[in-house]
Amino acid sequence: MARVRLNVTERREELLRAAIEQIEARGVAAVRIADVASVLGVSNALVLYHFSTKEKLVSAAFTYAAENDLARLRKLLARRTTALKRLRAAVRWYAPTGQAKGWRLWIEGWAAALREPALREVTRDLDRRWKAALTEVVAEGVAAGEFTCPDPTGTALRLTALLDGLAVQMTAYDGTVSRARAQEWVDEALARELGLQRAELTRRTTIQDQGPTDGRP
Repeated sequence: MARVRLNVTERREELLRAAIEQIEARGVAAVRIADVASVLGVSNALVLYHFSTKEKLVSAAFTYAAENDLARLRKLLARRTTALKRLRAAVRWYAPTGQAKGWRLWIEGWAAALREPALREVTRDLDRRWKAALTEVVAEGVAAGEFTCPDPTGTALRLTALLDGLAVQMTAYDGTVSRARAQEWVDEALARELGLQRAELTRRTTIQDQGPTDGRP
C-alpha cells in the first residue's frame, strides 16, 4: 500500500516520534539514523534531508518531547479551579506514577547531556520551565490564602528533585519502590511544603483527582 504523502511539518513530526521511540528502546548512544528510517520504511537519505546529523535528530527529538510535556503542563495549570488542585494535578501527572513523559527517555537524555552541549541546553531549558511553572502556581496559591509557603522557588526545586529521583529508582531498579508508596511520598512532600496535613491535601483536591469538570482535557 502506498504511503500517504506528508507535508514537511508532518514528516518532521513523524520522524521525531520515531526517533523518540527508538531512543527509549535502544538508548541515545546506540540509536542510528538507520533505525529511525527502518521503523518508518523510509530511506536514510530522507531522515538526513530533514536532520543533517544524528546529533541534530536527537536534539530535535528531545525538544519535541519537551514541548509536548510543557503543553500538557500548561493545560493542567490553566484549569479553572484552585491553585492547590492545579498544583497537585500537575505534580501527580509529572510523578513517575502518573501519565507524564516516558521517564526512560529523559533518563537517557540526562546521561547524554553530560557529553552533548546541545542536548544539555534542551534538558536545562525543560527543567527551568517546569520549575518556573510550579513556582508560579505555588505563589498564586499563597497569594490567594489557600496555603502557606515561604519559598515557592525552593518548593518547586525540592518537589522536582524528589520526582526526578523517584523516576530514576523506579525506572532503573524495577520493584525498588511501589507506585502506591511513591505516590504517598509525593503527597506527603507536597503537603509538607504547603503547610498542610496529607489528609487535608487529599480532601481539598479529591474533585480534581476524579477529572476536570470544566470540559478541558
